[in-house]
Amino acid sequence: MTATPTIEAHNLTKTYPGGVEAVRGIDFTVGAGEVFGLLGPNGAGKSTTIGMFATTVAPTSGTARLAGHDVCRDPIAARRSSAVVFQDAVVDKPLSGRRNLMVHARLWGLDAAAARARVDTLVDLFGLTGIIDRPVGGYSGGERRRLEIARGLVSEPRVLFLDEPTVGLDPRIRHELIDLIGGLRARSDMTILLTTHYLDEAEALCDRVAIIHAGEVVALDTPSALLERVGHEIVELRVAGDADAGLATLRAHDVAGDGAFTVGNSIHVPLQGLRVGEATAAIAGLGLAATAVITRPPTLDDVYLQLTGQVLAPLAT
Repeated sequence: MTATPTIEAHNLTKTYPGGVEAVRGIDFTVGAGEVFGLLGPNGAGKSTTIGMFATTVAPTSGTARLAGHDVCRDPIAARRSSAVVFQDAVVDKPLSGRRNLMVHARLWGLDAAAARARVDTLVDLFGLTGIIDRPVGGYSGGERRRLEIARGLVSEPRVLFLDEPTVGLDPRIRHELIDLIGGLRARSDMTILLTTHYLDEAEALCDRVAIIHAGEVVALDTPSALLERVGHEIVELRVAGDADAGLATLRAHDVAGDGAFTVGNSIHVPLQGLRVGEATAAIAGLGLAATAVITRPPTLDDVYLQLTGQVLAPLAT
């Protein structure tokens, strides 16, 4: 990473007609070569944030800069330095994959020879050789997603925005695409900003993560540092009665601290000082009507729950 930020957001806001505040004064910077994640559920403001950087959504206030260019004052220069892979498909399905890439290359001003060379490189990089001359309408979801990311790289952008890049894909294809995205950083100093609500995706790909809730950044750090906030281990117990009352009992006996929280009938107790054996023995001695007790490492979902009191997203299947 360099000292000069490639992506900058300062008090960036977006309020839609009717007073809907999608983004509420967010601040962050991203350095060259960094993979930065915006983690949050649908409706948190992630896609709106990318839209403002991509100049497709006009900010209400604040500033957004790409490679030193203000997206409002100099939108053309900002667009030249970046590429966006949106959540919804934008490729032309009747055309072949190769034709889609060639058209995009020519629109970016590459001559025919340079366009062919660039397309050939991307086809090889993304493993598209066997399908590239077929109409895109016959591609699987994962194949189409690889083509869309390849299309985003035709212009060799300094910044690549990926909006929920693996949403809707089956688990095997998701992990293959995660590996592919992770490999991009080894080939250039391109900055990548991705939005996701998948916890494993953020942990596997991102140098830093900004957790967004209701249009605000509620935490920003490396995935490991965010997990350290929760603790080294979590005791999770399901109770037959009132989980909030059970948590109050645990706190009264110094088994649970301020970082503990409830979700439905479950109590989540991060272990900051106690060992697992000490905690489970103390819980057993309090006579709580626990139907199940497990211990596990923390996840970013626990961080989100602790910060917002809400579940980030259903577990991927």
